[in-house]
Amino acid sequence: MSLSSDLPALALDWHRAGRGVALATVVETWGSAPRPVGAMLVIDRDGAMEGSVSGGCVEGAVIAEALEMLEGDGAARLLDFGVSDDDAFAVGLACGGRIRVLVDVVGASLPEALLADLVAARAARAPVALVSDLQDGARHLAGFADHDARFRADRSGIEEDARSFVAIHNPPLRMIVVGAVHIAQALVPMAKTCGYDVSLIDPRPVFGSDERFPGQPISEDWPDEALAAIGLDSRTAVVTLTHDPKLDDPAIMAALRSEVFYLGCLGSTRTHAKRVERLEKAGFSADRIGRIHAPVGLDIGARSPAEIAVSIMAQITQRLRRG
Repeated sequence: MSLSSDLPALALDWHRAGRGVALATVVETWGSAPRPVGAMLVIDRDGAMEGSVSGGCVEGAVIAEALEMLEGDGAARLLDFGVSDDDAFAVGLACGGRIRVLVDVVGASLPEALLADLVAARAARAPVALVSDLQDGARHLAGFADHDARFRADRSGIEEDARSFVAIHNPPLRMIVVGAVHIAQALVPMAKTCGYDVSLIDPRPVFGSDERFPGQPISEDWPDEALAAIGLDSRTAVVTLTHDPKLDDPAIMAALRSEVFYLGCLGSTRTHAKRVERLEKAGFSADRIGRIHAPVGLDIGARSPAEIAVSIMAQITQRLRRG
């Protein structure tokens, strides 16, 4: 993840370079806003900036406040903007509304050590939340167990008591597809559209051609080796589609030993029963084996490869959002 795409890391880097940095975060906005709650803007004392909090209609005012804060005591500010219909229309919205932006000065209201811990958690792909008390200015980090519903929904926001703002920092979603088959041809672009970083694995060169998967890198390593190289965690989904135990089983076993949030395997009920027998002989418990979604996908009567891909994507979404 480059600094230009990782705004907390960029803010920390600029701060340590002595540039003086403010970090602005959207805490509340209207429903059709171009930037969601949790969107960030990094500003240094010379007015250089990265990111966005509104798409253009309040950036100037936020930057002006941030520059004033950098010259002052560094206390946090909660800015409240009413955006007119004309201003909203200028940035592509049908109507105006309300935007609230929390601005922190790194090294003051947002301690450097706390920001460094946040950056380290993000780099380690650990789900983490930055919780800001909007009344007393306290800041602390929290984990999945403290805000599980927000993590599952990827939803930053102000808590019901209106006192604290929870900024969710989830690792990017990943999907690993084993088997460059017809279903994968539909599933890979669908997953990318849904925001997943997709890895495709198939050691059979005849399946993994650029003509069948334009622009998609394909690993020809054995599935368990490829999964180990990629890394498996709680923001990763694994789907096996080869229908060949020699290829699927190593990937399934690797996934079962990890904390992936979803594991789906192609095959009929009879095929899965044989798979369960093999996994039991390999020493996997019933609880672990029970994590497998098989036959893969929601039962929507899918027949074609594209329809099966839809059912898989729907089941993965259901598992991600509802647990």
